[in-house]
Amino acid sequence: MRDGIHLVADHYSPVTAAPAGTLLVRGPYGRGFPFSLVFARLYAARGYHVVLQSVRGTFGSAGEFEPMAHESADGADTVEWLRHQPWFTGRFGTIGLSYLGFTQWALLHDPPPELAAAVIAVGPHDMGAQVWGTGSFTVHDFLGWAATVSRQEDPVRVRAAIRQLTSPRRVARAVAELPMGTSARKLLGTGAPWFESWVENADHTAAFWDRLRFPAGLEQAQIPILLLGGWQDVFLRQTLQQYQRLRDRGGNAALTVGPWTHGQMVTKGLATHARESLDWLDAHLGRAPALRRPSRVRIFVTGKGWHHLSVWPPPTTERACYLQPAGQLGEIAPMGGTPPATFRYDPTRPTPTTGGPLLAPTGGYRDDTRLANRDDVLAFTGTTLTAEIYVYGNPVVELVHSSDNPNVDVFVRVSEVDAKGRSRNVSDGYRRLGDAPQRVRIELDAVAHRFKAGSRIRVLVAGSWFPRYARNLGTEEPTLTARQVTPAIHSVHFGDSRLLLPVGDSPDGVTDPGSDLR
Repeated sequence: MRDGIHLVADHYSPVTAAPAGTLLVRGPYGRGFPFSLVFARLYAARGYHVVLQSVRGTFGSAGEFEPMAHESADGADTVEWLRHQPWFTGRFGTIGLSYLGFTQWALLHDPPPELAAAVIAVGPHDMGAQVWGTGSFTVHDFLGWAATVSRQEDPVRVRAAIRQLTSPRRVARAVAELPMGTSARKLLGTGAPWFESWVENADHTAAFWDRLRFPAGLEQAQIPILLLGGWQDVFLRQTLQQYQRLRDRGGNAALTVGPWTHGQMVTKGLATHARESLDWLDAHLGRAPALRRPSRVRIFVTGKGWHHLSVWPPPTTERACYLQPAGQLGEIAPMGGTPPATFRYDPTRPTPTTGGPLLAPTGGYRDDTRLANRDDVLAFTGTTLTAEIYVYGNPVVELVHSSDNPNVDVFVRVSEVDAKGRSRNVSDGYRRLGDAPQRVRIELDAVAHRFKAGSRIRVLVAGSWFPRYARNLGTEEPTLTARQVTPAIHSVHFGDSRLLLPVGDSPDGVTDPGSDLR
C-alpha cells in the first residue's frame, strides 16, 4: 500500500489458455471457507483469475483493522498492483457480499478505468446511516459484529464457531446491564477499540462518518452493476437506494431480492446468488453473448413466488387502513373525540426483538403472535380479507402520538394473521422521536408481499425493539454512560393514525419479460 503496509492475497488461476477475465474480492473475514469456495474456486472454475484479499489488519495483512476506514485507498493501491501482474487480463470485475460489498463501493468512489462490472450483494455504502439512521444505536447488530470480528482469528476454530453461534445471547445479556458502555467493553475485552466512537457519534451526517461512507460511488459508477438483496436483510434499504439512484442516472443496473436474511445469502440464497452473479459477469466481463435473465428486476413476492419486473417498485395505488378503538383496523377513519389507546413503556422491561432484519440466525420471518398480547404493545387487527392484496414498496405508518416523556422511541410492525390466528411479520419500522412530535410518519422496510384471502392485516406499535436497537432509557444521558431510567406512557390518538399500503396488481398482471437489457 502507499504507506508501506503489505496486504495478503490468494491468487486463483484458471486452467485455460484463454481466461474469461479477472475478479477482485476484498474482505475482512479471511480467505478460507466459505469465501474461498463461494467467491474464488467457483469463478476460477469458470475461467476467471481471482484475487481474494484480506483487508488491512486481518488474517495476515499488516496494519490495524479499522472498519471501512482504509478501503478506498487500499482498494486503489491493490488495483495498481494488479495492473503489473503478468497474468492480468486488462479488465476486471468485483464481487462479494456485506463488507465485501462495501469495499466495492469504496473502489467505485474513484473507479479505475479497467473496472468493467460489479456484483454487490447486501453491501452498504453508508455505515453511519446504517448504525444511527433511526436515531437509536443499532446495538445488537454492531456490538455483535464487533465482538465477532475482534475474535475471529482465534486459532481454536471450534471455540470461534461456538462464540459466533452464541453471539446473540451474549450480546443481549451484555446490553441488559447499565451503563451500556461498560457492559459492551466487558464483552469486547481489548478488541474493537473503535466501538465506543461509533456509539458516541450519534449524528450519522457528521464528518466522523465520512471515511465510512461512499455515496459518490453511486454517482461515479458507469459500469454494469448487479445488486442482490433480501427482504429481511439489514442492508435492504441501502440496496434499494443504490438501485434507485443508479437507474435514475440511466445506469446499467439490475436488482434481485429474495426472501432472505443477511446470513441466508450464503445458505438458502446461495444458488440464486451464484447463478445470477455468473450470468452477469459472463455477459459483461467474460465471453457470454448476452444475459440470460429475462428482466431488469427479479423479486420474490412473499406468499407467492418469483416474479419479473422492468422496474422497482411497480406502479401502485395507496390504500389506507385506520387504527381504530378496541384494537381494530379498518378503511374508515374513526370519529374524533375517542380516547386514545395507551401503553406504558418500561426501560427495564423492553419489548423483545422477535424476528425481522437482524445480523443473527434469530432474524427473518417468525411467529410474532405473542407480541399482540403484551401490555407494552398496541395491536390493531383488520377484518378477514375477502380477496388477496399485493403490496410492493414501503408501507408507511402515520401516528398521531403523544407521551408524558419527551424521550421516547416508537417501533411499528405490519404482520399477517392467518386463519388460525397465527401472526407472522411482514415489515418493520423504528424511530427515536426526541421531542415526541404529535404527528409521526415512519417508513417501514420495503416489501413485495401477498396478503392472502382469509388472512388479516395487523399493525403493532411499541416503545422499543430490544436488543436490535438500544433501548431509550427515558433520559437525555449519553448512550454509553446512561444509568437512570424513566418510564413513559405512550398515547396513540385516533382519527388520522393509519397504515398506508402501496397496493399493486397480482403478479400475473404485472409480469414483464423485460426488453431493456444491455
